[in-house]
Amino acid sequence: MIAGLSVFFSGPGQTYSISIFIDYYIEDFEYSRSLVSGIYSAATLLAGITLFMMGRLIDRFGQRTMMVAIGSCLALALFWNAFLLGPIMMFLGFFMIRLFGQGSMTLIPNTLVPQWFIRKRGRALSIMAIGGFASSALLPPLNTWLIESFGWRATWGLWGSALLILFVPLTLFFVRNKPEHIGEVPDGTPKPVKGEEMKNPNVEVNEKSWTLKEAMATKAFWFLLFCVTVPALVNTAITFHMVSIMDLRGLDTGVAAMVLTLMAVVGFPVTFVSGYLVDRFKVHYILAITFFGHIFTLVILLFTNSWWMAVAFGMFWGFVNGFERIVLNIVWPNYFGREHLGSIKGLAQTVMVVGSALGPLPFGLFFDWLGGYQEVILLTILFPVTAGILALLSPQPEYEDYHA
Repeated sequence: MIAGLSVFFSGPGQTYSISIFIDYYIEDFEYSRSLVSGIYSAATLLAGITLFMMGRLIDRFGQRTMMVAIGSCLALALFWNAFLLGPIMMFLGFFMIRLFGQGSMTLIPNTLVPQWFIRKRGRALSIMAIGGFASSALLPPLNTWLIESFGWRATWGLWGSALLILFVPLTLFFVRNKPEHIGEVPDGTPKPVKGEEMKNPNVEVNEKSWTLKEAMATKAFWFLLFCVTVPALVNTAITFHMVSIMDLRGLDTGVAAMVLTLMAVVGFPVTFVSGYLVDRFKVHYILAITFFGHIFTLVILLFTNSWWMAVAFGMFWGFVNGFERIVLNIVWPNYFGREHLGSIKGLAQTVMVVGSALGPLPFGLFFDWLGGYQEVILLTILFPVTAGILALLSPQPEYEDYHA
C-alpha cells in the first residue's frame, strides 16, 4: 500500500502534472516554449545523472529510511517551486522535483516490492501501479482546477503540505525493508516446522543475484537500458507538450487533461493483465509487443484532429502504458535478482530520467522552427521500432554462463 502511495506522490514531479503548469509559466514569465523546454530538459538531465547515487543509498540504508528522507525533500522542493522568480530558480525547481519526485519516489517502491515478492512479483507490481495510475488520472484535471482556483504557486504549496502531513508519517510507521527483517519470507511462503524439510522451498533459495558490474557484462543489460530510455523519452515529450499539441488541433486544455486522465483510467486495469502475463511468459516477448504498441499509438497521434481521435489516442496510449509500467519494472529483479537491485535499478532509473530529459526539447525546437509537431513525431517512431527489435534480442541471461 505504501509503495503505491509513494508512486502516487511522485506525481507532482511527473511530466503529466508539470505539463499543466507550463503554459502558465510561459504566460507569467513571458518565456518562449523552447526556453522553458530547454530549462526542463537540462534540469531533468542533471537529475538523471545524479539519480544513480540514490540506488546505492537504497542498498546501504534501506527503503524505509530513504523513503522518509526523499518524501521530506520532495515536499521542500515543491515549496521552492511555489516561490519561482526567474530561470535559475525554475531550473533548480525542475531539478529537485525530477530528482526527488519522478526519479527517487518511483525508484524506491520499485526496489521495495521485489524484496517482498518473487513468485507473485508481477501481480504485486500491478497492485502497486494503482498508485501511479491514480496519480496520472487525478493530477492533470486536479491541477487544472487548483491553478484556476488558487493559482499555480498555491498549488505547489498544497502538494508539499500533503506530502509532509500524509506520506512521510505513514512511511515511517508502516514500511519495512525486507520480509527477513521481521522473520518472514518473500511471497508469504509458510516457514517449515523445526526439524522438518520445507516441501515447497521459496524461490529465493535458488535466485541468483548479480552485482551491477556482473550485470553490465551481459548483452541483455545494455539492450534493456535502451528499452527503458524509449518510453521515458517518448511519453515525456508528448505529455510535456500535450496542451500545445491539442491546441494546434483545435482542442482546448480540458481535452489535453482528459487525454492524460483517460490514459491512466484505461491503463489501470491493463496492469493486472500484464502482471498476470509476466508471471507466466518470457518478459522480453511482452516487452517487444509493448513497443510495437507504442508505434501504433504514435501513428494515431499523427492523425488526431478531433475530440474522438483524442479519445482513441488516450485509450491506446493507456493500454500501452499499462503493459510498460509492469514489464519495465519486473525485468530487472527477474533477470538479476534482489541483492543488488538498488544499484542496478538505480542505473536503469538514471537512464530513464536522462531519456525523459531528451524528449521535450526537440519537440519544443520543432514547434518554434516549423510551427508544429508532425515531423518530430514521425522521427520519434524510430525509437520504439529499434527498442522492439532489441527487446526480442534480450532473453534472460544464464547466471552460469557468466560465472563459470
